[in-house]
Amino acid sequence: MTHPVLIADQWTPADASGSFNAFNPATGQELTEKYPVSKWADLDRMLDTAATASRELRKVEAEKIAAFLELFADRLDANAESICTVASEETALPFTPRLKDGELPRTTGQLRQAAAAARSGSWSMPTIDTKNNIRSVLGPVGPVLCIGPNNFPLAFSGICGGDFAAAIATGNPVIAKAHSAHPTTSRMIAELALAASRETGLPSGTVQMFYRCDPNDGLRMVADPRLGACGFTGSRHAGVKLKEAADRVGKPVYLEMSSINPVVFLPGAIAERAEALAAEFTGSCTMGAGQFCTSPGLVIVIDSPATKSFVADVAGKMKSAAAGTLLTRGVQESLVEGIGQVVAAGAQLLAGGKAVPGPRVAVENTLLSVSGSAFLANPVQFQTEMFGAASLFVIADSLDQMVQVIAHLEGNLTGSIYWSQQGADGASIGPVTAALRPKVGRLLHDKMPTGVAVSPAMNHGGPFPATGHPHFTSVGIPASLPRFGVLECYDNVREPQLPASLKNKNPTGKMWRLVDGDWTQGDV
Repeated sequence: MTHPVLIADQWTPADASGSFNAFNPATGQELTEKYPVSKWADLDRMLDTAATASRELRKVEAEKIAAFLELFADRLDANAESICTVASEETALPFTPRLKDGELPRTTGQLRQAAAAARSGSWSMPTIDTKNNIRSVLGPVGPVLCIGPNNFPLAFSGICGGDFAAAIATGNPVIAKAHSAHPTTSRMIAELALAASRETGLPSGTVQMFYRCDPNDGLRMVADPRLGACGFTGSRHAGVKLKEAADRVGKPVYLEMSSINPVVFLPGAIAERAEALAAEFTGSCTMGAGQFCTSPGLVIVIDSPATKSFVADVAGKMKSAAAGTLLTRGVQESLVEGIGQVVAAGAQLLAGGKAVPGPRVAVENTLLSVSGSAFLANPVQFQTEMFGAASLFVIADSLDQMVQVIAHLEGNLTGSIYWSQQGADGASIGPVTAALRPKVGRLLHDKMPTGVAVSPAMNHGGPFPATGHPHFTSVGIPASLPRFGVLECYDNVREPQLPASLKNKNPTGKMWRLVDGDWTQGDV
């Protein structure tokens, strides 16, 4: 039996062109559940339903939307055991501590934070100019297509992750595309979302989901006038195609794509604590088999005897660390191909580089190195993303060359600088920071980039190609919410026809509004 898709609050047999099965990457075995490849007719029905739901949601009070998000989070927590068991089978990610103790609490936590933001309404930045009688607020953009990645089946999932939470909190219906690597996990979560939506009385079609479609139908969907926006986390190749399709029709699309997350080790830091830094770096690079969008894929150091010893220590630690299981055969093939491209460009292989023999989907922990001058001669090729436990050391001959290397980096989610705690790098930290700051969304000192806290101050974004737009973040509430809002201005509109957030009386008494240039929670 092929599982149905979720359309208009009903599990409906798909109008399918074929089907597929997920597989267990730890064993290489295909799993039994079968899922459909939807034709355009399914997507067309979802878009029609979502357009109607979008109009109905505009009439729904924020309190009801918040109640849905909280109830959904409660249901996820209550079903953590079964959800994380299936997710582990489909992805080989550890049930504990990764899924049940880490990713699921993060998922439900951000759903609850989104509920609080929806209830407050301050995210929408209500602005009132009484002198000119002009008022504006961020309103819902319309139906949002949420496309999640392979590496986070919960926290970034299209059916419950950060984009989903932000889109719902801003009053938009969601059409989720389940990732083909973990469809059963997504189906189980969608069942809970549907039950919570029905129980809280949200409009039919607030939450819909399909599993796979023809890529051309996906591009058609992103450009469809019934869609308000798209949120995507995945590969650069797919993200750029989505952006091209959306840009042709002026459609908002928010993409998290490719990032190698440079780490700079200055000489003073290596002199002070080389062994600890080697262990810290290796742990970060191999964590989760390197399958994080913030995994450190490029390291920049200055050549010296101490640096040579440091690099050799890292290579030894990478060799001795167990190779993790990758998510899919496609990830394995792409990683081996990426390593090969970097080697072909002239990098020296210091550790790993090959697929692990046997049915398990894995690649040896890999470390490469290249001189600063060689990198500068071919910076594009040496920035090939190696999605996995692989990293390239760029060994500069001087501080000036280190800064030149940084200047040739593409945009990244993160950039880390380790420098002396005793002041030895005082003359270097300024130029390095100045070069790295415009290249990354999040700048770190003395800290690896792999942890992404769900904090209001977090930026999980960055210059292209890390994302499609450097102004937005996919993590951090309320900062992630305005992506799915549209600025609505009311000029001389009579108060009864204004949204509640723009009327003279503050609808909650807690909503922050900019009234005549001052932020206030009071009434006009």
